[in-house]
Amino acid sequence: MQRSCHPDHLTASSLVFSHDRARVLLTLHKKLGRWLQTGGHCEDSDTSLAAAALREGIEETGIADLTIDPRPVLLSRHELPCGPITPAHHLDVQFVAVAPADAAATMSDESTDLQWFDIEALPNDTDDSVRALVSACATRLQEIREHAPSSDSD
Repeated sequence: MQRSCHPDHLTASSLVFSHDRARVLLTLHKKLGRWLQTGGHCEDSDTSLAAAALREGIEETGIADLTIDPRPVLLSRHELPCGPITPAHHLDVQFVAVAPADAAATMSDESTDLQWFDIEALPNDTDDSVRALVSACATRLQEIREHAPSSDSD
C-alpha cells in the first residue's frame, strides 16, 4: 500500500457526485493535464482503502463532509510515467462519494481546475477510464437507492 513499493502499488480514489447524483466533480490534474476523479497514495494514518479515498476526496475538493460508499466500484491498473523502476503501475481501488447539498468545492494545489460536470456532459477530452468510472458509480448509487429502507410508514 505504500508508494515506496516498486514497481506497482495500491492507490485509492473517489468519484464525487453531487447530492442529487446528476453531476460529478472532476479535477484537472496539474501533472497529467487530464480531468480525473480525486485520489492518490495511501498514508500510514489511513485505516482502509475507503478511508484513503475519502481523505483524498476531502483534500482535493475541500468538501469536509463527503459520504463514501465503503464498497469499491472499480479497480484500475494504469502505467506511471515516472519512477525508479519502469514500467510501474498504480493499482487504483475506486470508490464513489456523495457531496452534501450545500457543498462548496475548493481547488487544491494538485489541480489546475476543479469543476462540476453533468454526468451526461463530461469534457470532450475525458478518457474512457473516467467515463467507465462515472457509469459504474452511477449504477452503484442507483443500487444503493433501490436497496435503501423505505421511509414510508404503513
